[in-house]
Amino acid sequence: MSRARIEHVKRIVVIGAGHVGFYVAERLSKLLKGDIKRGQVELMVIDPNQHMTYQPFLPEAAAGSISPRHGVVPLRQALKHCTILTGAVTEIKHAERKLLVQPYVGPAREVEYDEVIVAPGSVSRPLPIPGLADTAIGIKSMGEAIWLRNHVLQRFDIAATTQDPDVRRKALTFLTVGGGFAGAETLGELEDLTANIVKNYPMLDASEIKWYLVEYANKILPEVGPEMGAYAARELTKRGVDIRLGTTLKSCEGGHVVLTDGEEFDSDTIIWTAGVMPHPLLKQTDLPIGPRGHLECNTRLQVATGIEAGKHTIGEVVEGAWGAGDSAQVPDTSDFPMDWCTPSAQHAVRQAKTLADNVYRNHVGRELTPYEHKYIGSVAGLGLYKGVANTYGFKAKGLLAWLMHRGYHLSRVPGTGRKGRVLADWIVGFFTKREMVQLGEIQAGREPFEAIAAGTDPARAAKSVG
Repeated sequence: MSRARIEHVKRIVVIGAGHVGFYVAERLSKLLKGDIKRGQVELMVIDPNQHMTYQPFLPEAAAGSISPRHGVVPLRQALKHCTILTGAVTEIKHAERKLLVQPYVGPAREVEYDEVIVAPGSVSRPLPIPGLADTAIGIKSMGEAIWLRNHVLQRFDIAATTQDPDVRRKALTFLTVGGGFAGAETLGELEDLTANIVKNYPMLDASEIKWYLVEYANKILPEVGPEMGAYAARELTKRGVDIRLGTTLKSCEGGHVVLTDGEEFDSDTIIWTAGVMPHPLLKQTDLPIGPRGHLECNTRLQVATGIEAGKHTIGEVVEGAWGAGDSAQVPDTSDFPMDWCTPSAQHAVRQAKTLADNVYRNHVGRELTPYEHKYIGSVAGLGLYKGVANTYGFKAKGLLAWLMHRGYHLSRVPGTGRKGRVLADWIVGFFTKREMVQLGEIQAGREPFEAIAAGTDPARAAKSVG
């Protein structure tokens, strides 16, 4: 291919390979397959990771119900017609049609583009709570899920070997902050895990395990409706979970937890799921940003200004820029609308389809279509054979809801091979006991070898990594 030909290739860049970025790239690469093969279009996907994480599987990965590698999708394998660039976008200069990418190693590189799809997703929303940054763990990535599983399992070995009752009590006390999907599902899976593995520790008693769920609102799992949310709260309470509604975390310095209702206790495990915020990348762009830090988008998922929920839904379009997902502020035009579409996987997957179609329609000169949706409901898993569901007005709980939860997410995870691997994990898990092995040493990396190579006592290299 000649240099002149290369210089006139239309480059469409997708920033982020989460639910929006991955599904947009997957669909758009099929729609533009002919142009890509002819060298007329390049579809580039930029993400710090070389895989897409199917986030609804994170609680099950943390509990060991599925293998961590089965909850992620390799980008180069799944997006064969895309150019994959592994690095973090640190700045977008849309007026110049340029962005800055920081690879793992070496200096930052500049990438020029014709159109950009901004979908970096969201990150955990921290609050200025004393001790939070030093003691808490989120559940937004597979790395966090693996760390959390190893950490929780390691608490039982600590509790079983110590002779200090305070250390034992702290090791067996677990706190989850946030009662939405991420918090309730993660707690449900891990509580179910701990209730099973304690049977392998004759020196420990199940009554010593303490689980707390702290939620600022007066209910948990609002996504499944008040009736099913109340049922989930009752079921978790029956399992021994101490649910504190209308309560927040005041401090957790050194693992000493202080709640706003006056309760105090020590905990080695603080799981933070109290909301998300737009990706920090949006602070380094010349694109229009809303008052909450989101990218301003219209109902056609174009970046635009002058958008007012329920009134002006098209606005003044910024040509060549598109957005969707958790980092975008998109008007909700459903029958029972919020002002803006909520940050959920359900919206992300649906918006991705509309966005990909509109980028293609714009490419071939067709009229764009608005993002419209009907609420189909939600499903949530709360551990093995336990769940709640509210879909199309049909409400289910227990085993049926759990089967609906697994069936829905199995249908949504990308790739036939991925579906087969996840299904195999579930089938094996049905006929065998829960796996209780923790591989904490993987988090120490090269530290044990470095210590031994430096002449340090090998016993010191086998330090705790939790």
